[in-house]
Amino acid sequence: MVEVKLHDIGEGMTEGEILHYFVKSGDEVRLDEALVEVQTDKMVAELPSPVSGKVKEIKVEIGTTVQVGTTLLVIEADGERAAPADETVRQAPHPAEEAFAGAAETAATISKSHRVLAAPYTRKIAREQGVNIEAIVGTGPAGRVTDEDVRRFVAAGKSSEVKCNPQVVEQPKIVEKEENVEQATDVIPFKGTRKQIAKKMTYSLQTIPHVTHMEEIDMTNLLSLRRALKEEGITISAVAFFIKALVIALKDYPVFNAKLDEENDVIRLEKEYNIGLAVDTTLGLLVPVLPQAHKKSLREIHGEMKVLNEKAQNGTLSGSEMKGSTITISNVGPLGSIAATPIINHPETAIIAFHKTKKCAVVDDKDEIVVRSMMNISMSFDHRVADGATAVAFTNRFAELIENPNKLWLELV
Repeated sequence: MVEVKLHDIGEGMTEGEILHYFVKSGDEVRLDEALVEVQTDKMVAELPSPVSGKVKEIKVEIGTTVQVGTTLLVIEADGERAAPADETVRQAPHPAEEAFAGAAETAATISKSHRVLAAPYTRKIAREQGVNIEAIVGTGPAGRVTDEDVRRFVAAGKSSEVKCNPQVVEQPKIVEKEENVEQATDVIPFKGTRKQIAKKMTYSLQTIPHVTHMEEIDMTNLLSLRRALKEEGITISAVAFFIKALVIALKDYPVFNAKLDEENDVIRLEKEYNIGLAVDTTLGLLVPVLPQAHKKSLREIHGEMKVLNEKAQNGTLSGSEMKGSTITISNVGPLGSIAATPIINHPETAIIAFHKTKKCAVVDDKDEIVVRSMMNISMSFDHRVADGATAVAFTNRFAELIENPNKLWLELV
């Protein structure tokens, strides 16, 4: 008998929540076939079978949070050579609804000789299109089938006649109270990504003494510069400029690109400038990371941000794209926000929220009333690591660069 255990996916994870089993007791499985989906604090991952054989017992129920090393199910090997028992879990981040969607189960005429590499979101697209994903030739790394591969397959009219028949699994639904009890409220499941976000936010607030400093910035000159660039066919988002200015300001005030190491009684000033990008998705809040922003041009920052945002929305971020941030930003302006008290992404020292830009009447240096495009920012920081005066100096430096783009050019490398 082979015990399939929850393994450490990476980043020192200690536990995971069981979201869905692709198999049940008595099912025949092949080597590397997906067995179970597990929710960690950052992603959803599939645990593959280490052997070919028959599922004898499922030991942990769906919805249970278990520690790394816990036996999830037992397989009776059929004599084929087993893969190493400590094989790493294959990461497969995807939207939360996929945790309830179930793997596609094809008709008997479809061969199960191998498991196609594809993210659950890609499999969902294939199921919705009635496509047998095993008939698609993948163009991604290691032959992985991508979203675009599925779309091209459908567009070419090569859709399999055998429709995917999803397994019946419990769907997220409103939970009704017991009979004869008056329904006072609706109830939705508090689990998966939503629960992980709650745990991280609670831990951050309980651990870090937050202070939020707010400032207003004149965006008029930067917006004029962006319009001029656009007329030349160059599109650079405002956030790309924010990140460039942020890196420059962080070099002047490195304490905000730092992490407190309480165990060794030191504040570690990070040498890399890896910017966490808070993204609102159907999953909830995700934070992909733009690495080494200090080494990238405005064009590169703009392009990489766009890719990361699309991956976050599609649920296709990898684990490596969601770790290593040294400071986080949140661009809530498009949603209409004017102020906030953002929660720090522990163990970082600071987070900055950029709010909406609006035209305001402002008194200039000549005591004349002029119309300017103004934006508020909210910066929460760890008061154990930095003081208010330093935070004000830091945001003043950031504002100086944004309000005077010519100074920003002088700092670019």
